[in-house]
Amino acid sequence: MNAVAIDVEVVCAWPDRVWSRRLTLPADSTVGDALCAARCSDELPELGERINAGIYGRSVMLTQRLADGDRVELYRPLLADPKDARRRRAAGQT
Repeated sequence: MNAVAIDVEVVCAWPDRVWSRRLTLPADSTVGDALCAARCSDELPELGERINAGIYGRSVMLTQRLADGDRVELYRPLLADPKDARRRRAAGQT
């Protein structure tokens, strides 16, 4: 028997707070559908127009189909390029 609806959670974390929404969506929903239903663009404008998302730590496209119980994670933009930061640390150690 195929499920008619699935339960998912959309989350975003900062060092000092966590934003989370639990949703019940149609069984054929995608990550993009979950972001629209959670109103991410309205509630989290600091993420910008291009939202990067993942499911349980694995980056996915917005067209990725969701499964019941999935946790959709929203990733904040990087403040610094990790490679540049590593180079600066290495240069300071010599």
